[in-house]
Order: sequence, then structure tokens, then C-alpha cells
Amino acid sequence: MMKIRAPLAILAGTCVVLGLTACKDSNKRPDFVSGDIQATEYDGTTNDLLTAGLGAGGLAGPAPVFSDSMNPTVEELRTLAIYTNYRALVDTSAGGGYGNLFGPQVDATDPEGKIPGDEYLAFMSVPGTVPVTVMVQVPDAFDPQNACMVTAPSSGSRGIYGAIGTAGEWGLKKGCAVVYTDKGTGTGSHNLAANTAQTLTGQLDDDESVASQFRVDLDTTEREQFNTEFPDRFAFKHAYSKANPEADWGLHVLQSIEFGFYILNEQFGKGSDKRRRVTITPDNTLVIASSVSNGGGASVRAAEQDKDGLIDGVAVSEPNVNPVFEDFTIRQGNGEPITDHSRSLFDYTTALAVYQGCANRAPDIRDVAPLNVLNAVETNENICASLFNKGLLKETTVDEQAIEAQGILNQEFGIQPEQNLLAPSHFGLAVAQSISMTYASAYGQFGVEDRICGLRMAATNASTGEVAVLTEAQEAALFSLSNGIPPTGGVNLVFDNAAQGVPTNLPVSSSPSSGMVDYGLDALLCLRSLAAGVDPETGDPLTGEAAENAARIANGIEAIRATGDLQGKPAIFVTGRSDAILPINHTSRPYYGLNQRVEGADSELRYYEVLNAQHLDVLNGIAGFNERYVPLHRYYFQALDLMYDHLKTGTELPPSQVVRTVPRGDGTPPLTVTNVPPVAVNPASEDRIVFESDQLRIPD
Repeated sequence: MMKIRAPLAILAGTCVVLGLTACKDSNKRPDFVSGDIQATEYDGTTNDLLTAGLGAGGLAGPAPVFSDSMNPTVEELRTLAIYTNYRALVDTSAGGGYGNLFGPQVDATDPEGKIPGDEYLAFMSVPGTVPVTVMVQVPDAFDPQNACMVTAPSSGSRGIYGAIGTAGEWGLKKGCAVVYTDKGTGTGSHNLAANTAQTLTGQLDDDESVASQFRVDLDTTEREQFNTEFPDRFAFKHAYSKANPEADWGLHVLQSIEFGFYILNEQFGKGSDKRRRVTITPDNTLVIASSVSNGGGASVRAAEQDKDGLIDGVAVSEPNVNPVFEDFTIRQGNGEPITDHSRSLFDYTTALAVYQGCANRAPDIRDVAPLNVLNAVETNENICASLFNKGLLKETTVDEQAIEAQGILNQEFGIQPEQNLLAPSHFGLAVAQSISMTYASAYGQFGVEDRICGLRMAATNASTGEVAVLTEAQEAALFSLSNGIPPTGGVNLVFDNAAQGVPTNLPVSSSPSSGMVDYGLDALLCLRSLAAGVDPETGDPLTGEAAENAARIANGIEAIRATGDLQGKPAIFVTGRSDAILPINHTSRPYYGLNQRVEGADSELRYYEVLNAQHLDVLNGIAGFNERYVPLHRYYFQALDLMYDHLKTGTELPPSQVVRTVPRGDGTPPLTVTNVPPVAVNPASEDRIVFESDQLRIPD
């Protein structure tokens, strides 16, 4: 059962983590926590921390439904949020490893993997005015005498349960407290027409005095004026908080750790006089900074900024890191050395947004790339034609143009060939397009009123693409179903300047410059110009407002650059070579090289590059993916196991290496350990990744 406790009392004063050793008498609530802390106990039978009572079988089954679609309860919202977020990151399909290699039921005491314990949820109100959600889960198995803590910042732009199936599952099954944060992104949405926003627990409220995850900072008059000109629009926190949350991801993770220590001492630090004392501290608690994708990047940044020794080790998967550029080369096998690495997420993603639609038609890709059916053939060919007419492609036939577009991405932007078959599915899912739009707004700290490149967010009509009203049932479920970055939960990217004469869903938008349905290429080229600082067609520097916007974005990107200095902390990165969202030549590979430059012989970072693995394991349950790709999730959990053993017993971390896996192949037989062998304790010399003579050398 679920038992909601009274809100934890607010104690005067603050006890920051670096001062815990000096706070031996009283456990003090951090002053950045705002409002009540919601505390809930889960019995591990009817409801639990990890599976929301669904169990391993329920997580692999049909989605739970609300008893009243318009008015879901807090418990129903949480259950669906955990279901949605778990399945978004973990392949639960039969034969893909779920249930035998990973999953709640694997190595669990409960056959369904349910975990009893306590959950604490609150808002943090730093560094800006937009609330950041923080949560601590304390399993009943937590042992104060053998204390451990795992950080679980959300992946992508997901909400507070965004890492439940990754860092959350591993930590809870290990008996560790797990500290989560939405890191200032999250699913917080504001319906500007209805003035409804989500509360801490996901319910909708139009009362502006009620604390919400996010509201735009327009006053009533400004909002009404906006609604008159642009009715039925939505704003999401990551895009429109005006806070550039990524610049503070490391801080949010460190503060979540501080909140975690406060909660643990509230629960276990009772003295003989009934006062809560500080007995669980960084000195007697093993703390691993973890998570995947954006969450992994956030934990890496936290380790870089951890000046007080809160974090003992780092274990992350496919981290979104934007390393500072250092002048070394990357060479895979006998290939040409790569010098143009460490491009920013915004740089390479806007290039993907512009060129990938045409590349989808390349002869060696179009008929074999899984889910390329998501991309309308005519639209792809129109993109090729528009790029040609603008002088951005030189070839004259569609096939040649598509090959040329693919070559630009591979050769000019360092996209690995292993990513080519995955990229069409990602374009069809609007990955690069949505990232480009959201991060342009976030990095430049623009508001919804700024309408960068003519793009905004709204529900749209399925047949015409015109702006529509999001249904009440869809909006009620946004907390549970949204990933925080449209298109999601029924909210899409809308091109206000579409040639159709009305704001239109971006994928079916015509560009004013072409008059063709080319995925609103004018908008995508506008975003690309903000990344490059020049007009993509002429190569001329931007001027006026465009130049100012590009400069704001560039400043925002500089604020999120990773330093490569892990301060000697032991760390593990695992990344799939086929990652088509965070290309390895701009993320994990150059970060490892940068770290070797910065820390040299003191570096304790290990990098494991996994063959036949990609960014979105959930796709592995779909035909075409299941035969080609193995779950990176398997190696992420191995990384956590290796780090835990290293910190607990001193077991040496295996050297950096390429991990050679075996795809399931034709007929997709069930995945076994043979397909996904463990990271080698003593890898062969031809598999080792080394940094020497100013070159990062990666085996083929």
C-alpha cells in the first residue's frame, strides 16, 4: 500500500553538505528546498519504489489507465510516469535481455522486483526562480552502517522519474538511497490559453498561487495579448525557463546529494533526545554519480564541480558532455585522424536537422534503415530539392543528392558511418529537430514570446497540421507521458511562418522560400545559422537581431562546456559506437582525450566503447533494430557493478577498451551472455583504447 505521511517539518537554518561534519547536533534542512517535502511510504506489495506496484511483468505489459481520464489521482499519475519512463529507456520486449540479463526481477528478492521503502519529493528553488524537482528514494534495505547513495538525474528532458529504470533500478536493488533531480528540464508544461500548469505531483492547476513546475514569466496582460495573437500554445520548462538549465546541471546534482543526506539523517539520525542528528555523512557513505544521456552528463559535471569530496566515483552511460576543445586527434583503426571533434550538441544537431531528411533517400539506406517509413518520401525529396536550389547540395539527381547529404554529415560533421542506419528513424521521430529548437531557446535564454526561427509548441490537427486544442485527457496525462521536449504527449513543433499561411505542424510545413512541403526547411536552416553564426546559403556573417541571437546561444554553450577535470575520481563511461543522437566523436571520445590531457597520469577514467550498441535501447524491440543492436543498458549496469566493487574492495577497474558484441541476427534468437560478453578484465592489446602522442586511438 501507499501511505502518505505528514510533510516534513521545516527547520530553521541550513546545513550545507560541506558543513555536515560541523553539524553534529542537529540535522538542518537545506535552505534551497522550498515548500513542503512530500513523504510517502510504499509497502512493496500493492505499490513500491521501482515499479509503482506493476512489477516486472506489469512494466512489460499494457500501459495502466486512469479511472477518470480527466482527473487522474496523484498515485495514478506516478504509476503511469514510472511505466512510461522505464519503458522509454529499457527494452522490455521478449528475447531482448529483459528478465534474464536485466530488469527488476533479475537478482531480486521479490519475484516481480518490487522494492518497499520511502519516497521524498520536493522543489529546489536555485539558482533561478524556476523550480527544480528533487526526489530521494530510500529502500527498506538501506543499511545506515553500510550507507550508499546513487545520483539519478533524469535523462533527456524527462521529469523526476526519468532515471527510474537506469540509475534508480540499480541503486534500489543494491540497497542504496537514490537521489533524483529533473535538473531544471522536466515535464513541466504551461498551457498559455487555459493558464494550467503541473504541480509537484503532476496534477493540473490554474491557480497561479499554487507552486507549479513551470509557468512562463508573462503577466496577465502579456499572456492575454500573446493568446490573442498565438492561441492554444504550450510552453515547456526546458525550452522556455530562461534559465539555461544545463549550465547548472552539475549544481543540481550536488544539491540533490545534499538533500539526500538531509533525508537520510531525518530518517536514521534520531538521537536519544529525539532530535535528528547528522550521523550519515559523506565520510561514511559511498556516493556514485550516475545516470544516462543528459543525466550522465549532469553527473559528470557534478564530479567536475565537486570541490568538497561528496562524490566517490562516477559511472555513466552515453553521457551528453560538450567537452572543451583540445588540439589532439582521434583515430579509429587505420582511418584518417579526426581533428574537428568536440563540436557542441547544438552544432551537430542542427546539421542533422538540415541534411538528414535528404540523406534518408540514399540508395544504401532508404530501403534497409529501420523505421525509415516514418519519413514521407515526397518530403525527403523536397528537402533534397530545396537544399539543391539553395546551393547547399551540388548534385542533380535525388540519389546523388542524398549520397552527398550523407557525406556532408559523415565527413564534415564527424558522424560515424555506424550511425547512418539509425539516423533515419531518429529524423522520423523528430529527435534532431526538437533538440535544435529546444536547446536554441534554452542556451539563448529566450522566452516563448521570442519565437526563435518562427517555431513554437502546440497540438495540431492530424489531417491539416494546423494548430488545435489539446484535449483535456491529453493534458491531464502530460506529467506521465511527456518527455519534456515536443513532439510529446500530443504537443508538436509548430512553424508559425509556414507557407501554408497558417501555423502548421513542422513536418508538414512548406517553406516560404520554396513553397514545397520540405519539413519547414527554412526554420531548420534558421536554427543552423544560429549555430554556425553565418547564413548557411551565402556564408556571410549574421547581422542585426540574428547575430545577437547567435551570440546569446554561443555564450550559453560556453557556459555548459565540460572541463575534463574529474579531480582524480575513478570514473567509467560506456557508449555505443552507433549512437546517432550523441555522436561519439563529439562526446565520449573527446572527453576521454581531454581528461587524459588535463589529468594525465592521475586520471582514473575508463572508457568502454560498445560495438553494435546505440542510444535508444527501447528501439531494440522493433524489427530491424532487434537483429542489429544489443542493449547498452547491460554494459551500463556492469559499469556500476565495476565501480561499486572498486570503491568497496579496491578491485582494479578494467582498462579502456572496445567491447565486441554479437548481434542477434536473422530470426533474432533470445539474447544471451554470448551476445553481450562482459567488459574484459585484461583485454587483448588490439582491443585497448589508448591516448598517446596527442592521439586518441580507438581499435576498429
